[in-house]
Amino acid sequence: MADADIAATDKPLPYRSAGAPPWLAKHWLLWLGLAAITIPTMISVAVQSWSTEQGAHGPIVLATGIWLVLQLRHEIPPLMKRGNLALAFALLVPCLLLYVVSRITTTLELEGIGLYFCLVVAFYAYCGTAVMRLLWFPTFYFIFLFPPPDSVVATLTQPLKINISRAAVALLDACGMTIARKGVIIQVDQYDILVAAACAGLNSIISLSAIGLFYIYVRHNANWRYALLLMIAILPVAILANFVRVLLLILITDFMGDAWAQGIFHETAGMIMFAVALLSIFGIDRLAEPVRRRLATRTASL
Repeated sequence: MADADIAATDKPLPYRSAGAPPWLAKHWLLWLGLAAITIPTMISVAVQSWSTEQGAHGPIVLATGIWLVLQLRHEIPPLMKRGNLALAFALLVPCLLLYVVSRITTTLELEGIGLYFCLVVAFYAYCGTAVMRLLWFPTFYFIFLFPPPDSVVATLTQPLKINISRAAVALLDACGMTIARKGVIIQVDQYDILVAAACAGLNSIISLSAIGLFYIYVRHNANWRYALLLMIAILPVAILANFVRVLLLILITDFMGDAWAQGIFHETAGMIMFAVALLSIFGIDRLAEPVRRRLATRTASL
């Protein structure tokens, strides 16, 4: 009997393949299709958007978004349940049409939006509603990977450009500087300074919103009222930072010349103002700590 037990114990275990994981092997066609539309678009976004001042926050959003998903990875498997395939198919068709048309017409902004919603619908179909609720913030957060449509940027930045130009000229004129303005063009000495979209505040608002949302979610996820208060603070902080940036560029142009203002100082001023604006958000969060505590106490008492 002992010999039989030994023989049974020495019996080799069944061979287990070390190939692809089950989730990849079972749905390989889905992942291949998603890769086919994702990789070309993300390469275009990285080259055309992330390499510019307006989209420099993209790699940060990608890295921090993946980090957020990894933090919740152990909670995902028990909640996974296939979504409504009929609903997913009905939503996927218009998203794919938008993607294909945008790809053909090389409209990167709409192509990115189409890709984003295609991935969200595929995520819902594969993982279900419960996982979508768990990962609601990373899902929303990833939309900042893609540049906003140029028409939206032009519409929203025009009033900002005019108002920032008007305020900067009025302040410097009151300080005795010889300065004039025509629309969004500021005239100082023999130079004309164009207040472009990058200086108007929208790009900083988008970047600050992305980074600020991540900070607020990680630090104050449980207190949505206070998080909303901090989000509202991003708008005036971004506009004020860009107003200071325009002032600096005008002063550099006046005292050092246009070549200095449009060279390294232009990019440096943008980075400095973004850093100052981000630190201002952190400072507002610290100063508003009593408000957060009162809101937390009120929420706990309800």
